[in-house]
Amino acid sequence: MSYVQEVIQQVIKKNPGEFEFHQAVKEVLESLEPVINVHKEYKEAGILERLVEPERQIIFRVPWVDDQGKVQVNRGYRVEFNSAIGPYKGGLRFHPSVYIGIIKFLGFEQIFKNSLTGTPIGGAKGGSDFDPKGKSDGEVMRFCQSFMTELFRHIGPNTDVPAGDIGVGAREIGYLYGQYKRIKNAFEGSLTGKGLSFGGSLVRKEATGYGLIYLVEEMLKDHGRSLEGTKVVISGSGNVAIYAAEKVQKLGGKVIAMSDSNGYIYDAEGVNLDSIKQIKEVERKRIREYIESHPKAEYHEGCSGIWDIPCDIALPCATQNELNGEAAKKLIKNGCFAVGEGANMPSTPDAIEAFLNNGILFAPAKAANAGGVAISALEMSQNSMRYSWTFDEVDEKLKNIMVNIYKNINDAAKEYGCEGNLVAGANIAGFIKVADAMLAQGIV
Repeated sequence: MSYVQEVIQQVIKKNPGEFEFHQAVKEVLESLEPVINVHKEYKEAGILERLVEPERQIIFRVPWVDDQGKVQVNRGYRVEFNSAIGPYKGGLRFHPSVYIGIIKFLGFEQIFKNSLTGTPIGGAKGGSDFDPKGKSDGEVMRFCQSFMTELFRHIGPNTDVPAGDIGVGAREIGYLYGQYKRIKNAFEGSLTGKGLSFGGSLVRKEATGYGLIYLVEEMLKDHGRSLEGTKVVISGSGNVAIYAAEKVQKLGGKVIAMSDSNGYIYDAEGVNLDSIKQIKEVERKRIREYIESHPKAEYHEGCSGIWDIPCDIALPCATQNELNGEAAKKLIKNGCFAVGEGANMPSTPDAIEAFLNNGILFAPAKAANAGGVAISALEMSQNSMRYSWTFDEVDEKLKNIMVNIYKNINDAAKEYGCEGNLVAGANIAGFIKVADAMLAQGIV
């Protein structure tokens, strides 16, 4: 058994039942074999063994009172995975599916994603099994205040800077920051994704979606293609999906399908993004409402059917493992030539294998959806300077970061004998920067 496989087996043994974490570790470490073969010093220093073990795992009780006066109890998490290149950075996810394995998978991925941005930030993730859907503003506020009453002691602008993720938007970040400020008596950049009136950055809402398209556009350009005239299917209808769709439309593509956790819409004439924004951002309703104002469009229950729709480009932007091997085969059969991952690990291993084996241009999540954390890092910079850049200035910085990410992962794939495999390229490029920093800092 190889050194890499030994480490993977150790992870599975030490973290039973954490299947998403196992999947993430396996996917990254197996692609690092050629790097480890060249750089024996990484093995000698136990870099992989240290890399897969979080520096700190925090689990805590979150009690709160609902609108009926009943005490509710949720579980909170913060996994501070790696700080070799900077303070911990990664979002908070509030969703019933959250457990320690999900948080560890996300935190592990975040190490490499943050490294790829070129900004000095380490990897972390956090969250709770609390579900904000269907809760009143008062209930969400009370939960967030209770959550931050524990979390505040573990974070700070030079230690750990959380942001939002699924279930944690502007409302939740506002309540979390208000409680942090009250407890610490300090107005500082301890959270990103804040409102513009209290230290937030322009382009933050658009960042992950825009960044995804900037990288996909660069990938297409490198292969003599463009978004102009393409038909695009996007899963999800949150910030990532909405602003990826917005940028696709600006660059001449047509978005023909979007979804939420209940089902998906298909609009052959092109999805009307103003209607989607009204339904999802303003009214906070289900995407099925779209057909009320667009009767020519179709609504289908269930999410997986969205990948049956023939398209040129597929952008999974909903959640992990949403696109499996069967869906990948359908996309390939129907003429899809490019896939860009907007969500975290949305494609299963067999789907990725199918895409790579069939020559599909494939932009993996840790590179393609790094735009959000890149802008978070820029928000941290603006907070430190007590200064803010314009929308166009931030957008230009975002585009430059994403173009550089594509160049770096493409170059890394070529250098280590896997040209065209951007999954391996992203893992390798992100890993080497972190590994070299860990080497330089000794056994810590």
